[in-house]
Amino acid sequence: MKRYLGYVRVSTAKQGERGVSLQEQRDAIARFAQRSGLEIVEWFEERETAAKRGRPVFNRMLKLLQHGKAEGVVIHKIDRSARNLKDWADLGELIDHGIEVHFANESLDLHSRGGRLSADIQAVVAADYVRNLREETRKGFYGRIKQGLYPLPAPLGYLDRGKGKLKELDPTRAPLVRKAFALYASGRYNLKSLREEVARLGLRNRRGGKVTLTGLSVILNNPFYIGLIRLKRTGETFSGSHQPLIAKSLFDRVQKTLRGRTNARPDRHSFVFRRLLRCGGCGYSLIGELQKGRVYYRCQTRGCPVTSIREDAVEGKVTQDFSPLQFSDKELAYLKLKIPELREQWETERESVIKALRLRVQNLQDRLNRLTDAYIDGTVERDLFERRKTALLMEQKDIEEQLAGLMANGQSVPDRLAEFLELAGSVCLQYKMALPEEKRDLLQIVTSNRGVEEKNVELTLALPFREVANRYQNSNGAPCRDVPRTLDRMLKHLWTFFESNPTLRIAMQSTVSLENSAGE
Repeated sequence: MKRYLGYVRVSTAKQGERGVSLQEQRDAIARFAQRSGLEIVEWFEERETAAKRGRPVFNRMLKLLQHGKAEGVVIHKIDRSARNLKDWADLGELIDHGIEVHFANESLDLHSRGGRLSADIQAVVAADYVRNLREETRKGFYGRIKQGLYPLPAPLGYLDRGKGKLKELDPTRAPLVRKAFALYASGRYNLKSLREEVARLGLRNRRGGKVTLTGLSVILNNPFYIGLIRLKRTGETFSGSHQPLIAKSLFDRVQKTLRGRTNARPDRHSFVFRRLLRCGGCGYSLIGELQKGRVYYRCQTRGCPVTSIREDAVEGKVTQDFSPLQFSDKELAYLKLKIPELREQWETERESVIKALRLRVQNLQDRLNRLTDAYIDGTVERDLFERRKTALLMEQKDIEEQLAGLMANGQSVPDRLAEFLELAGSVCLQYKMALPEEKRDLLQIVTSNRGVEEKNVELTLALPFREVANRYQNSNGAPCRDVPRTLDRMLKHLWTFFESNPTLRIAMQSTVSLENSAGE
Protein backbone atom coordinates (compact mmCIF):
# COMPACT_ATOMS: atom_id res chain seq x y z
CA MET A 1 0.00 0.00 0.00
CA LYS A 2 1.09 3.58 -0.68
CA ARG A 3 2.29 5.59 2.30
CA TYR A 4 0.34 8.81 2.88
CA LEU A 5 0.07 11.56 5.48
CA GLY A 6 -3.26 12.70 6.91
CA TYR A 7 -3.93 16.39 7.72
CA VAL A 8 -6.87 17.68 9.76
CA ARG A 9 -7.47 21.24 10.93
CA VAL A 10 -9.85 23.49 12.85
CA SER A 11 -9.50 27.26 13.13
CA THR A 12 -9.19 27.67 16.93
CA ALA A 13 -8.07 25.73 19.98
CA LYS A 14 -11.59 26.02 21.41
CA GLN A 15 -13.06 24.27 18.36
CA GLY A 16 -10.51 21.49 18.81
CA GLU A 17 -11.43 21.00 22.46
CA ARG A 18 -15.21 21.21 22.25
CA GLY A 19 -16.15 20.35 18.67
CA VAL A 20 -16.24 17.04 16.81
CA SER A 21 -14.87 18.36 13.51
CA LEU A 22 -11.37 16.91 13.95
CA GLN A 23 -12.69 13.40 14.54
CA GLU A 24 -15.15 13.69 11.64
CA GLN A 25 -12.32 14.76 9.32
CA ARG A 26 -10.19 11.82 10.50
CA ASP A 27 -13.05 9.38 9.86
CA ALA A 28 -13.68 10.75 6.34
CA ILE A 29 -9.97 10.58 5.47
CA ALA A 30 -9.70 7.02 6.86
CA ARG A 31 -12.68 5.87 4.75
CA PHE A 32 -11.20 7.51 1.64
CA ALA A 33 -7.81 5.84 2.26
CA GLN A 34 -9.42 2.44 2.71
CA ARG A 35 -11.38 2.77 -0.54
CA SER A 36 -8.32 3.97 -2.46
CA GLY A 37 -5.84 1.46 -1.00
CA LEU A 38 -3.77 4.08 0.82
CA GLU A 39 -2.03 3.74 4.18
CA ILE A 40 -2.03 6.76 6.53
CA VAL A 41 1.36 6.49 8.25
CA GLU A 42 1.21 9.74 10.22
CA TRP A 43 -1.49 12.19 11.24
CA PHE A 44 -1.02 15.96 11.41
CA GLU A 45 -3.55 17.81 13.54
CA GLU A 46 -3.67 21.62 13.68
CA ARG A 47 -5.83 24.06 15.63
CA GLU A 48 -5.05 27.31 13.86
CA THR A 49 -6.59 29.46 11.16
CA ALA A 50 -5.46 28.96 7.57
CA ALA A 51 -6.13 32.59 6.66
CA LYS A 52 -2.46 33.51 7.18
CA ARG A 53 0.82 31.79 6.46
CA GLY A 54 2.99 30.34 9.19
CA ARG A 55 1.06 27.31 10.46
CA PRO A 56 3.80 25.22 12.14
CA VAL A 57 2.16 21.78 11.71
CA PHE A 58 1.26 22.45 8.07
CA ASN A 59 4.79 23.66 7.28
CA ARG A 60 6.34 20.61 8.98
CA MET A 61 4.13 18.34 6.90
CA LEU A 62 5.19 20.10 3.67
CA LYS A 63 8.88 19.59 4.54
CA LEU A 64 8.35 15.85 5.07
CA LEU A 65 6.66 15.61 1.67
CA GLN A 66 9.46 17.58 0.03
CA HIS A 67 12.01 15.15 1.50
CA GLY A 68 10.10 12.12 0.20
CA LYS A 69 8.97 10.75 3.58
CA ALA A 70 5.59 9.88 2.04
CA GLU A 71 4.10 9.68 -1.43
CA GLY A 72 1.33 12.13 -0.75
CA VAL A 73 -1.19 13.63 1.66
CA VAL A 74 -4.93 13.24 2.19
CA ILE A 75 -6.90 16.29 3.39
CA HIS A 76 -10.60 16.48 4.13
CA LYS A 77 -11.46 19.50 1.95
CA ILE A 78 -9.61 22.23 0.06
CA ASP A 79 -10.49 24.89 2.66
CA ARG A 80 -8.94 22.66 5.36
CA SER A 81 -5.60 22.85 3.54
CA ALA A 82 -5.41 26.56 2.75
CA ARG A 83 -7.48 29.72 2.96
CA ASN A 84 -4.75 31.93 1.55
CA LEU A 85 -3.36 31.74 -1.98
CA LYS A 86 0.29 31.52 -0.91
CA ASP A 87 -0.20 28.23 0.96
CA TRP A 88 -2.27 26.96 -1.96
CA ALA A 89 0.63 27.83 -4.29
CA ASP A 90 2.98 25.76 -2.07
CA LEU A 91 0.66 22.78 -2.44
CA GLY A 92 0.54 23.38 -6.20
CA GLU A 93 4.35 23.18 -6.35
CA LEU A 94 4.25 19.79 -4.60
CA ILE A 95 1.68 18.55 -7.12
CA ASP A 96 3.87 19.80 -9.98
CA HIS A 97 6.78 17.79 -8.54
CA GLY A 98 4.75 14.58 -8.51
CA ILE A 99 3.51 14.60 -4.89
CA GLU A 100 -0.05 13.31 -4.72
CA VAL A 101 -2.60 15.51 -2.94
CA HIS A 102 -6.08 14.06 -2.38
CA PHE A 103 -9.20 15.61 -0.87
CA ALA A 104 -11.49 13.06 0.79
CA ASN A 105 -14.62 15.13 0.27
CA GLU A 106 -13.96 16.22 -3.30
CA SER A 107 -13.35 13.97 -6.33
CA LEU A 108 -10.72 16.02 -8.16
CA ASP A 109 -7.93 14.85 -10.44
CA LEU A 110 -5.28 17.46 -9.68
CA HIS A 111 -3.02 16.15 -12.44
CA SER A 112 -5.58 17.08 -15.13
CA ARG A 113 -6.15 20.60 -16.41
CA GLY A 114 -9.87 20.58 -15.58
CA GLY A 115 -9.39 19.15 -12.09
CA ARG A 116 -6.63 21.67 -11.31
CA LEU A 117 -8.78 24.56 -12.56
CA SER A 118 -11.70 23.42 -10.41
CA ALA A 119 -9.43 23.16 -7.36
CA ASP A 120 -7.93 26.62 -8.04
CA ILE A 121 -11.42 28.12 -8.20
CA GLN A 122 -12.40 26.52 -4.91
CA ALA A 123 -9.16 27.80 -3.31
CA VAL A 124 -9.90 31.34 -4.53
CA VAL A 125 -13.45 31.08 -3.15
CA ALA A 126 -12.05 29.91 0.21
CA ALA A 127 -9.59 32.84 0.32
CA ASP A 128 -12.37 35.29 -0.61
CA TYR A 129 -14.59 33.83 2.13
CA VAL A 130 -11.89 34.64 4.70
CA ARG A 131 -11.45 38.17 3.34
CA ASN A 132 -15.19 38.79 3.48
CA LEU A 133 -15.43 37.30 6.97
CA ARG A 134 -12.53 39.49 8.13
CA GLU A 135 -14.20 42.58 6.69
CA GLU A 136 -17.55 41.80 8.32
CA THR A 137 -15.85 41.08 11.64
CA ARG A 138 -13.98 44.38 11.39
CA LYS A 139 -17.24 46.21 10.67
CA GLY A 140 -18.85 44.68 13.76
CA PHE A 141 -15.76 45.38 15.87
CA TYR A 142 -15.58 49.05 14.93
CA GLY A 143 -19.36 49.37 15.10
CA ARG A 144 -19.25 48.38 18.77
CA ILE A 145 -16.33 50.71 19.49
CA LYS A 146 -18.09 53.67 17.86
CA GLN A 147 -21.00 52.97 20.20
CA GLY A 148 -18.57 53.31 23.13
CA LEU A 149 -18.44 49.56 23.77
CA TYR A 150 -15.18 47.65 24.21
CA PRO A 151 -15.44 44.30 22.35
CA LEU A 152 -12.24 42.87 23.88
CA PRO A 153 -11.67 41.33 27.34
CA ALA A 154 -12.09 43.87 30.15
CA PRO A 155 -8.90 45.36 31.64
CA LEU A 156 -8.05 44.57 35.25
CA GLY A 157 -10.48 46.43 37.49
CA TYR A 158 -13.46 45.89 35.17
CA LEU A 159 -15.80 42.96 34.53
CA ASP A 160 -17.22 41.57 31.28
CA ARG A 161 -21.03 41.48 31.20
CA GLY A 162 -21.56 39.86 27.82
CA LYS A 163 -21.56 40.87 24.18
CA GLY A 164 -23.00 44.30 23.44
CA LYS A 165 -22.83 45.38 27.09
CA LEU A 166 -20.64 47.91 28.87
CA LYS A 167 -17.75 46.82 31.05
CA GLU A 168 -18.58 47.27 34.73
CA LEU A 169 -16.32 48.15 37.63
CA ASP A 170 -15.04 45.14 39.54
CA PRO A 171 -16.05 45.78 43.18
CA THR A 172 -13.01 43.83 44.40
CA ARG A 173 -10.21 44.92 42.07
CA ALA A 174 -11.34 48.42 40.98
CA PRO A 175 -10.49 50.14 44.32
CA LEU A 176 -7.06 48.47 44.31
CA VAL A 177 -6.32 49.54 40.73
CA ARG A 178 -7.36 53.08 41.66
CA LYS A 179 -5.03 52.88 44.66
CA ALA A 180 -2.19 51.76 42.36
CA PHE A 181 -2.62 54.91 40.27
CA ALA A 182 -2.68 57.12 43.36
CA LEU A 183 0.41 55.48 44.87
CA TYR A 184 2.44 55.78 41.69
CA ALA A 185 1.39 59.40 41.17
CA SER A 186 2.78 60.22 44.64
CA GLY A 187 6.30 59.68 43.26
CA ARG A 188 7.31 57.41 46.15
CA TYR A 189 7.18 54.18 44.17
CA ASN A 190 8.83 52.70 41.13
CA LEU A 191 7.21 49.80 39.30
CA LYS A 192 8.96 47.15 41.41
CA SER A 193 8.07 48.66 44.77
CA LEU A 194 4.53 49.44 43.55
CA ARG A 195 4.10 45.81 42.48
CA GLU A 196 4.98 44.62 45.97
CA GLU A 197 2.73 47.19 47.61
CA VAL A 198 -0.38 46.41 45.53
CA ALA A 199 0.27 42.70 46.04
CA ARG A 200 0.37 43.33 49.79
CA LEU A 201 -2.93 45.20 49.50
CA GLY A 202 -4.46 42.19 47.73
CA LEU A 203 -4.45 43.03 44.01
CA ARG A 204 -4.25 39.88 41.88
CA ASN A 205 -4.49 39.26 38.15
CA ARG A 206 -7.23 37.13 36.60
CA ARG A 207 -5.23 33.94 37.20
CA GLY A 208 -4.91 34.72 40.89
CA GLY A 209 -1.21 35.58 40.79
CA LYS A 210 0.70 38.79 41.40
CA VAL A 211 0.40 41.45 38.73
CA THR A 212 3.61 41.37 36.66
CA LEU A 213 5.75 44.45 35.99
CA THR A 214 4.59 44.41 32.38
CA GLY A 215 0.97 44.08 33.48
CA LEU A 216 1.37 46.98 35.90
CA SER A 217 2.92 49.14 33.16
CA VAL A 218 0.01 48.28 30.84
CA ILE A 219 -2.48 49.34 33.53
CA LEU A 220 -0.76 52.66 34.24
CA ASN A 221 -0.58 53.51 30.52
CA ASN A 222 -4.12 52.48 29.60
CA PRO A 223 -6.54 55.41 29.01
CA PHE A 224 -9.45 52.98 29.36
CA TYR A 225 -9.44 53.90 33.06
CA ILE A 226 -10.38 57.52 32.23
CA GLY A 227 -13.12 56.53 29.79
CA LEU A 228 -11.22 56.28 26.48
CA ILE A 229 -10.68 53.22 24.28
CA ARG A 230 -7.25 52.93 22.65
CA LEU A 231 -6.44 50.16 20.19
CA LYS A 232 -2.81 49.20 20.69
CA ARG A 233 -2.35 47.62 17.27
CA THR A 234 -3.53 50.62 15.24
CA GLY A 235 -2.97 53.43 17.75
CA GLU A 236 -6.58 54.62 17.32
CA THR A 237 -8.43 56.25 20.21
CA PHE A 238 -12.21 56.39 20.75
CA SER A 239 -14.53 57.74 23.39
CA GLY A 240 -15.93 54.99 25.64
CA SER A 241 -19.33 54.79 27.33
CA HIS A 242 -18.10 52.84 30.37
CA GLN A 243 -17.70 54.43 33.79
CA PRO A 244 -14.20 55.90 34.29
CA LEU A 245 -12.24 54.51 37.22
CA ILE A 246 -9.96 57.53 37.80
CA ALA A 247 -9.88 61.23 36.95
CA LYS A 248 -7.90 62.38 33.94
CA SER A 249 -5.84 64.69 36.17
CA LEU A 250 -4.61 61.63 38.12
CA PHE A 251 -3.89 59.78 34.86
CA ASP A 252 -1.86 62.75 33.60
CA ARG A 253 0.20 62.84 36.82
CA VAL A 254 0.94 59.14 36.43
CA GLN A 255 2.10 59.68 32.83
CA LYS A 256 4.47 62.44 33.95
CA THR A 257 5.81 60.20 36.70
CA LEU A 258 6.29 57.33 34.26
CA ARG A 259 8.27 59.52 31.89
CA GLY A 260 10.46 60.90 34.67
CA ARG A 261 10.97 57.86 36.88
CA THR A 262 11.24 54.80 34.69
CA ASN A 263 14.55 53.82 36.28
CA ALA A 264 13.81 54.87 39.85
CA ARG A 265 15.43 52.78 42.56
CA PRO A 266 14.21 52.07 46.09
CA ASP A 267 15.59 54.41 48.75
CA ARG A 268 17.99 53.14 51.38
CA HIS A 269 17.62 56.11 53.75
CA SER A 270 14.68 58.35 54.57
CA PHE A 271 16.54 61.64 54.09
CA VAL A 272 14.09 64.56 53.95
CA PHE A 273 15.55 66.10 50.77
CA ARG A 274 16.49 62.94 48.86
CA ARG A 275 16.13 63.57 45.12
CA LEU A 276 14.62 66.99 45.86
CA LEU A 277 17.75 69.18 45.60
CA ARG A 278 19.48 69.71 42.26
CA CYS A 279 23.03 70.84 41.63
CA GLY A 280 23.12 74.25 39.99
CA GLY A 281 26.20 73.25 38.03
CA CYS A 282 25.29 69.92 36.41
CA GLY A 283 21.57 69.63 37.14
CA TYR A 284 21.82 66.21 38.82
CA SER A 285 20.17 65.41 42.17
CA LEU A 286 22.28 65.75 45.30
CA ILE A 287 22.86 62.51 47.20
CA GLY A 288 22.27 62.37 50.95
CA GLU A 289 24.96 60.94 53.24
CA LEU A 290 25.14 60.45 56.99
CA GLN A 291 28.49 61.64 58.38
CA LYS A 292 29.25 61.90 62.13
CA GLY A 293 25.60 62.12 63.07
CA ARG A 294 24.77 64.84 60.50
CA VAL A 295 23.19 64.58 57.07
CA TYR A 296 25.02 66.13 54.11
CA TYR A 297 23.88 66.42 50.50
CA ARG A 298 26.66 66.12 47.93
CA CYS A 299 26.98 66.33 44.17
CA GLN A 300 28.65 63.23 42.71
CA THR A 301 29.79 64.96 39.50
CA ARG A 302 33.48 65.77 39.38
CA GLY A 303 34.37 69.41 38.97
CA CYS A 304 31.03 70.78 40.23
CA PRO A 305 31.35 73.73 42.63
CA VAL A 306 28.74 72.15 44.92
CA THR A 307 30.79 70.00 47.30
CA SER A 308 28.25 69.51 50.10
CA ILE A 309 25.58 71.26 52.10
CA ARG A 310 24.22 70.33 55.52
CA GLU A 311 20.60 69.34 55.97
CA ASP A 312 20.01 71.84 58.78
CA ALA A 313 21.13 74.66 56.43
CA VAL A 314 18.51 73.57 53.90
CA GLU A 315 15.89 73.36 56.69
CA GLY A 316 16.70 76.94 57.71
CA LYS A 317 16.28 78.19 54.14
CA VAL A 318 12.96 76.36 53.75
CA THR A 319 11.60 77.87 56.98
CA GLN A 320 12.81 81.32 55.93
CA ASP A 321 11.10 81.13 52.52
CA PHE A 322 7.89 79.69 53.99
CA SER A 323 7.54 82.45 56.62
CA PRO A 324 6.11 85.13 54.24
CA LEU A 325 3.20 82.78 53.53
CA GLN A 326 1.80 83.26 57.04
CA PHE A 327 -1.12 85.65 57.48
CA SER A 328 -1.37 88.22 60.24
CA ASP A 329 -4.42 88.44 62.49
CA LYS A 330 -5.67 91.44 60.52
CA GLU A 331 -5.30 89.56 57.23
CA LEU A 332 -7.07 86.49 58.59
CA ALA A 333 -9.99 88.59 59.77
CA TYR A 334 -10.31 90.18 56.31
CA LEU A 335 -10.07 86.84 54.49
CA LYS A 336 -12.67 85.31 56.79
CA LEU A 337 -15.15 87.99 55.68
CA LYS A 338 -14.09 87.94 52.01
CA ILE A 339 -14.46 84.23 51.26
CA PRO A 340 -18.28 84.17 51.80
CA GLU A 341 -18.56 87.15 49.40
CA LEU A 342 -16.60 85.21 46.79
CA ARG A 343 -18.92 82.21 47.24
CA GLU A 344 -21.96 84.40 46.54
CA GLN A 345 -20.23 85.82 43.48
CA TRP A 346 -19.44 82.28 42.27
CA GLU A 347 -23.07 81.18 42.50
CA THR A 348 -24.05 83.93 40.07
CA GLU A 349 -21.22 83.04 37.67
CA ARG A 350 -21.52 79.26 37.87
CA GLU A 351 -24.30 78.90 35.28
CA SER A 352 -22.45 81.02 32.74
CA VAL A 353 -19.29 78.94 33.27
CA ILE A 354 -21.28 75.71 32.75
CA LYS A 355 -22.79 77.14 29.57
CA ALA A 356 -19.34 78.13 28.30
CA LEU A 357 -17.93 74.65 29.01
CA ARG A 358 -20.83 72.97 27.22
CA LEU A 359 -20.19 75.21 24.24
CA ARG A 360 -16.52 74.14 24.28
CA VAL A 361 -17.58 70.48 24.29
CA GLN A 362 -19.81 71.14 21.27
CA ASN A 363 -16.99 72.96 19.49
CA LEU A 364 -14.65 70.04 20.16
CA GLN A 365 -17.22 67.63 18.73
CA ASP A 366 -17.54 69.81 15.64
CA ARG A 367 -13.75 69.81 15.24
CA LEU A 368 -13.72 66.01 15.57
CA ASN A 369 -16.39 65.74 12.88
CA ARG A 370 -14.47 68.06 10.53
CA LEU A 371 -11.25 66.16 11.20
CA THR A 372 -12.99 62.87 10.39
CA ASP A 373 -14.42 64.33 7.18
CA ALA A 374 -10.94 65.53 6.17
CA TYR A 375 -9.53 62.06 6.81
CA ILE A 376 -12.29 60.42 4.76
CA ASP A 377 -11.67 62.89 1.91
CA GLY A 378 -7.98 62.00 1.97
CA THR A 379 -6.72 65.50 2.87
CA VAL A 380 -5.28 64.36 6.22
CA GLU A 381 -2.82 61.49 6.62
CA ARG A 382 -3.77 58.70 9.02
CA ASP A 383 -0.94 59.30 11.51
CA LEU A 384 -1.77 63.01 11.76
CA PHE A 385 -5.47 62.17 12.02
CA GLU A 386 -4.90 59.81 14.96
CA ARG A 387 -2.64 62.29 16.80
CA ARG A 388 -5.12 65.14 16.46
CA LYS A 389 -8.07 62.92 17.29
CA THR A 390 -6.40 61.65 20.48
CA ALA A 391 -5.51 65.21 21.53
CA LEU A 392 -9.11 66.37 20.99
CA LEU A 393 -10.53 63.42 22.95
CA MET A 394 -8.13 64.12 25.83
CA GLU A 395 -9.16 67.78 25.85
CA GLN A 396 -12.79 66.74 25.78
CA LYS A 397 -12.21 64.53 28.83
CA ASP A 398 -10.72 67.50 30.69
CA ILE A 399 -13.76 69.65 29.99
CA GLU A 400 -16.18 66.86 30.87
CA GLU A 401 -14.47 66.47 34.25
CA GLN A 402 -14.78 70.22 34.82
CA LEU A 403 -18.48 70.06 33.97
CA ALA A 404 -19.02 67.09 36.27
CA GLY A 405 -17.35 68.97 39.13
CA LEU A 406 -19.46 72.07 38.54
CA MET A 407 -22.70 70.12 38.20
CA ALA A 408 -21.98 68.28 41.46
CA ASN A 409 -21.21 71.56 43.26
CA GLY A 410 -18.18 69.83 44.71
CA GLN A 411 -15.19 71.90 43.55
CA SER A 412 -16.12 75.53 43.11
CA VAL A 413 -13.41 78.12 42.71
CA PRO A 414 -14.10 79.69 46.16
CA ASP A 415 -13.92 76.28 47.86
CA ARG A 416 -10.61 75.40 46.23
CA LEU A 417 -9.31 78.89 46.94
CA ALA A 418 -10.27 78.56 50.62
CA GLU A 419 -8.51 75.17 50.82
CA PHE A 420 -5.41 76.67 49.29
CA LEU A 421 -5.38 79.69 51.62
CA GLU A 422 -5.71 77.38 54.62
CA LEU A 423 -2.68 75.41 53.50
CA ALA A 424 -0.65 78.48 52.49
CA GLY A 425 -1.27 80.28 55.77
CA SER A 426 -0.28 77.29 57.88
CA VAL A 427 2.43 75.73 55.72
CA CYS A 428 5.35 77.10 57.75
CA LEU A 429 3.97 75.79 61.02
CA GLN A 430 2.95 72.49 59.42
CA TYR A 431 6.43 72.04 58.02
CA LYS A 432 8.04 72.48 61.44
CA MET A 433 5.66 69.93 63.01
CA ALA A 434 5.70 67.42 60.14
CA LEU A 435 7.36 64.03 59.89
CA PRO A 436 10.06 63.57 57.18
CA GLU A 437 7.66 62.14 54.56
CA GLU A 438 5.13 64.90 55.28
CA LYS A 439 7.87 67.50 54.85
CA ARG A 440 8.67 66.01 51.45
CA ASP A 441 5.02 66.23 50.43
CA LEU A 442 4.83 69.87 51.49
CA LEU A 443 8.02 70.75 49.64
CA GLN A 444 6.78 69.18 46.41
CA ILE A 445 3.44 70.98 46.71
CA VAL A 446 4.76 74.42 47.71
CA THR A 447 7.95 74.65 45.61
CA SER A 448 8.54 74.18 41.89
CA ASN A 449 12.35 74.24 41.91
CA ARG A 450 14.98 73.46 44.56
CA GLY A 451 18.57 74.17 43.52
CA VAL A 452 21.92 74.51 45.24
CA GLU A 453 24.62 76.91 43.99
CA GLU A 454 27.87 76.35 45.89
CA LYS A 455 26.65 76.73 49.51
CA ASN A 456 23.44 78.60 48.70
CA VAL A 457 20.00 77.03 48.55
CA GLU A 458 17.65 78.58 45.99
CA LEU A 459 13.96 77.72 46.35
CA THR A 460 11.29 78.77 43.86
CA LEU A 461 7.76 78.79 45.21
CA ALA A 462 5.03 77.34 42.99
CA LEU A 463 2.88 79.97 41.28
CA PRO A 464 -0.06 80.28 43.72
CA PHE A 465 2.22 80.25 46.77
CA ARG A 466 4.51 82.80 45.13
CA GLU A 467 1.48 85.07 44.73
CA VAL A 468 0.82 84.89 48.48
CA ALA A 469 4.46 85.37 49.48
CA ASN A 470 4.82 88.46 47.25
CA ARG A 471 1.43 89.94 48.05
CA TYR A 472 2.92 93.15 49.43
CA GLN A 473 5.04 93.82 46.34
CA ASN A 474 3.64 96.14 43.68
CA SER A 475 4.39 95.58 40.02
CA ASN A 476 7.30 98.02 40.31
CA GLY A 477 8.72 96.14 43.30
CA ALA A 478 7.83 98.76 45.91
CA PRO A 479 6.16 97.58 49.12
CA CYS A 480 2.45 98.13 49.68
CA ARG A 481 0.92 98.47 53.14
CA ASP A 482 -2.82 98.73 52.36
CA VAL A 483 -4.09 95.34 53.63
CA PRO A 484 -7.58 95.25 51.97
CA ARG A 485 -6.27 96.45 48.60
CA THR A 486 -3.30 94.08 48.81
CA LEU A 487 -5.42 91.06 49.65
CA ASP A 488 -8.03 91.94 47.01
CA ARG A 489 -5.31 92.05 44.36
CA MET A 490 -3.91 88.74 45.62
CA LEU A 491 -7.36 87.10 45.62
CA LYS A 492 -8.03 88.38 42.10
CA HIS A 493 -4.82 86.75 40.79
CA LEU A 494 -5.50 83.52 42.70
CA TRP A 495 -9.09 83.42 41.43
CA THR A 496 -7.82 83.67 37.85
CA PHE A 497 -5.29 80.91 38.52
CA PHE A 498 -7.84 78.44 39.94
CA GLU A 499 -10.45 79.35 37.33
CA SER A 500 -7.98 78.53 34.55
CA ASN A 501 -7.08 75.23 36.29
CA PRO A 502 -10.59 73.92 37.06
CA THR A 503 -9.60 70.47 38.36
CA LEU A 504 -6.61 71.62 40.41
CA ARG A 505 -6.85 71.41 44.18
CA ILE A 506 -3.92 72.45 46.34
CA ALA A 507 -4.64 71.19 49.82
CA MET A 508 -3.39 68.67 52.36
CA GLN A 509 -4.74 67.20 55.56
CA SER A 510 -4.30 70.43 57.48
CA THR A 511 -3.29 70.18 61.13
CA VAL A 512 -3.65 73.92 61.69
CA SER A 513 -6.83 75.84 60.87
CA LEU A 514 -6.89 79.18 59.06
CA GLU A 515 -7.87 80.97 62.25
CA ASN A 516 -4.77 79.63 64.08
CA SER A 517 -2.23 80.16 61.29
CA ALA A 518 -1.19 83.73 62.12
CA GLY A 519 2.46 84.48 62.92
CA GLU A 520 3.93 82.51 65.79
